[in-house]
Amino acid sequence: MFGISWAEFLVIVLVAVLVVPARMWPDVARFIARVVNAVRAIIWRITDASENIKQQIDLEKPIDELIKTTTDDVLSEFSSVLPKKNKPSSRRKKSAKK
Repeated sequence: MFGISWAEFLVIVLVAVLVVPARMWPDVARFIARVVNAVRAIIWRITDASENIKQQIDLEKPIDELIKTTTDDVLSEFSSVLPKKNKPSSRRKKSAKK
């Protein structure tokens, strides 16, 4: 629990009992309850967000694979070497015109 042992936790509770006057215990209990509720709410939001992200990623995996295979197929069609056409060089054209 938070990296402390039960013995350390017991010492913290005993010190709190000795330091905090009895008339303030209801206020301390309310404060602790608010903190616990806030932490729970944050944890629930994080859990919901991570689940939504996980579901979105799972939905996108098939689409990504489809895009990759389609792209690979299209690129493989264009990757074949085209035969070169022989063009007359520009020097021959100039000399022929003179």
